Parts: sequence; structure tokens; C-alpha cells
Amino acid sequence: MPPPGVCMSILNARHKKDGRGAVFNPEKFLDQDFQQLKQYCLIKRVRYIDETFPPDKNSIGNGVLSPSDMARVEWLRPMVSKLVPNPSFTVDGISRFDFGQGIIGNCWFLASIGALTFQSFILEQVVPLAQEFDEEYCGIFHFRFWRFGKWVDVVIDDKLPTINGRLIFVHSKDPNEFWPALLEKAYAKVCGSYSDMNAGTPAEALVDFTGGVHICIQLSDPPANLWELMLRAGQTKSLMGCGTPQGETSANTVLPNGLVQGHAYTVTGVKQMMSQGKIVNLVRLWNPWGQGEWNGDWSDEYERKIALSKFISDVNRMTLEDFCKFYMDLDICCLCPDFLGGSSSCHWKTSFYEGRWVAGTTAGGCMNNLDSFWTNPQYRVKIEELLDECSSKQNDKNMLVSLMQKPDKRNRRLVQNLHIGFSMFEKCSGKFPASFFRKKPVVQTKTYMNAREVMELVSLKPGEYLIVPSTFNPSETASFTLTILSKAETHVQ
Repeated sequence: MPPPGVCMSILNARHKKDGRGAVFNPEKFLDQDFQQLKQYCLIKRVRYIDETFPPDKNSIGNGVLSPSDMARVEWLRPMVSKLVPNPSFTVDGISRFDFGQGIIGNCWFLASIGALTFQSFILEQVVPLAQEFDEEYCGIFHFRFWRFGKWVDVVIDDKLPTINGRLIFVHSKDPNEFWPALLEKAYAKVCGSYSDMNAGTPAEALVDFTGGVHICIQLSDPPANLWELMLRAGQTKSLMGCGTPQGETSANTVLPNGLVQGHAYTVTGVKQMMSQGKIVNLVRLWNPWGQGEWNGDWSDEYERKIALSKFISDVNRMTLEDFCKFYMDLDICCLCPDFLGGSSSCHWKTSFYEGRWVAGTTAGGCMNNLDSFWTNPQYRVKIEELLDECSSKQNDKNMLVSLMQKPDKRNRRLVQNLHIGFSMFEKCSGKFPASFFRKKPVVQTKTYMNAREVMELVSLKPGEYLIVPSTFNPSETASFTLTILSKAETHVQ
């Protein structure tokens, strides 16, 4: 059972009616059944080799290693090689301090793992902990991810790429611990290869770890209630990640203030403290490199560190003002949308829909193309009156609309995201001819983005509305999922 406060509606809404694809009954990725494969290996007394993600250069992918280094790669099993003397899935539990980044640029993925380690219930959904190098060892492991509307169970073998007996990708600080390397391999399989994990944002992995609610906040223009939102996110066991701007120089450049440019971090906590008679709002962060730190106010070198108490466990601490100044965006992801509102007694409702734009029929493009815009998929939404416990003068946002496009290729690097967005109109009676859409939308995405997901957190009065998701250009074919979360009772057609 989930812990208190976990909202089951968001989980149930994203599961198929027959139960397949639910977190308790995930689909078998590439039709591989972990239990059947393991039993076969035990009976035949063989060690598993995954033919769908074989230990070869194709699974590493292009652009990661030079040809000479690729030729030196040896795929080793922890248990039956000289890699380590006593391999273990976990050593003394699971922590963000367990691992460090390898040679691939997947700090976005590792920052998300860092957030995942704080929430044991969510972690155990992704990382089944009843796995070990024990008497039933046969070289097979499995992990679970949420992928575009359904949970999938991903099977891998434990052959890991090494050079000179050292792991070349993510590695544990305790050489006997292998859950981070095996988790990374499973996600690489989902993405197509290790190289397909190069570059990304924490939002992508955070959603794939939870299947939950996601909002992205641009810190250059944060909402007035940012601190309250982050406090609620922490209280509701949300996962939080953020990133620094790219800047004028290359990514991974360490700036004079100690932060890494174009880099992903984990938000590991927020805390309010008194200093010299004033309240200070502090944000605590973790660098997936496992080293490197902010050296400004409230850093380890700062004279007030003695006042930090237990808040000093991570090296990066800064004020909320500095956080907004030096970081670009903040991603918050949670199983339950209740962190969006100011009342713990108000529970958000959610609905989830799948659709498709098809060139020539239902791909009308954005509102720049009024003659064809009306042909896009349309969703009628009726919003009821808010219950008293959901009314809040401090936070009048009552609906979150999320649009996510689904890839048409397995290899992540080959996926060309279209520019997507949506418009929302106040509904009139009758039909909706092309002329209807000449009116101004009441809600519209700020810009069409070539991102996997776009969302808007909005305030709407009770009534009937029409949501029209679209690509920027007409005649572009793609599939999408539309998620609508609301404080009030909402009916969608």
C-alpha cells in the first residue's frame, strides 16, 4: 500500500482498464518476462545474456568512445569476473552519495536518481530491491519505468562495459555496489543505447520514475509563491531537479562561483532559518558528479555554516534568491498533485487521454493556420464549482494541463520532437466551425516548444471550455497524451 498522502487517482488514471501497464502489473518491455527468463536460466544452469541489448558496441552507441577505446571495452559480470571480490546489489541501503557520473553526459538522469533516493516508496517501484548476487544468481536483473502512459518492466543481463577493469559509465563509490550501474543500463536499453542518454533534462527521468504530476518553473520569472510551493513539494515527498544555464562557454565548465554550467542538479531540501534576526530561505542541492560545490553565501566556506545543523549534509546550499539567480529552471514531480494547492484537505482530480495528429486529417497546426486549426483533436471540459475546502485566496490556480508527445522511434537520439502546445477556449453552445477559433483563447501555452512535454498551471472559473492540442506546423503526424488535473470536479469529452 502507498504511504499516507499518496493520491491514488493519478496512479489509476494512467493505467489501462485491464490492469496491464499499471505499476502493479507493468507491461513486459520487448515482451521479455523476467520471472520466466530467470527460471529458465536456473533450470538450465546458465547465465542470462540479453539478445535485445547485447554486450557490444551497438549498445554503447556512437560518439561516446573513440574507436581505439571501443576496441578496449570488455563487458564483465560483477559476480564471475575479477571486477570486485564481493559484489552486492546494495551496500548499507541506497543513498544519493552512493554513485558518481561516468563518461557519458547523463547528469540529468543521475540528478533524478539522486531525487529518487529520498523517497523509498517510489524508489522501490523503480528498483525492485529483492535482487542480489546470491544462490539464485544467474546474471539477470529488472527495473520498472513509466513510459508515455504505462509502466514497463525492463529486463537486462549484468554484463557491464569496462576498460582496464573499471566501469566506464556510472560507478558506485563502494566498488562492491552495483544497483546504480544496473539501473543505468536498464534505462539505456529503454533509450536505445548508452549514447542515447547523452544530454537531457531532469524532468524526463523524474516523470519516468513516477508516472506522476510534473510542473516546470522558469526561475527567471518565478511565481510569487515559489517558496511555499517548494515547501509543499518537500512535505508531499515530491522529487525536485533543476539546471544551470548553458552560458557562453561549453557545458560542464566550472564557474568561479563553483557551479557547473549547463548542468543538472537535485534539489534535496528546503529550510527556513534565522540569521542576524532575519528569516533566510535556504535551498539545498546535490551535484551528480559527486563533487564540486557552490562557494558563495551559505556554502561550506561561509562563516554561518555552524548554524546549519543537519542541513549541512549536502555541499550546495544557497538562499532562494541566489537559487533563482544562478539556476535556470526547477522541475517538481510527484505521484500526487496535492502539492499544487495550499490546502491539504483538497484533493485534485485527474483525467488522462491519448490522441494523435494525422497529416491531412487531424493535424491542423497552431492558430496561425485558422483555416485548418479547427481540424485538430478537441476536448470539451466542464468545470464544476470548487468545494469550500479547495477555495484559497492565496493560490487561485485550479487546473494543470499537460501535453506530452510520444516518440515514434526507440532510439532517443533519433526522436525529433515537434513544436507542440495547446489553446483553451471558453465554450459556446452549438458547433465549432473554423470561425469559432477566431476568438481569443482564455488559456494558451506561452510558446510552442520542441519538448517532450509542455504544461500550464491556470486559474479558470466554473464553466465549459474547449482544449485544442496542436503542433506548431500543420500536417505533422505524431501521437500525444493529454493530462488534465483540476481542484474541481471536471468532466471531459
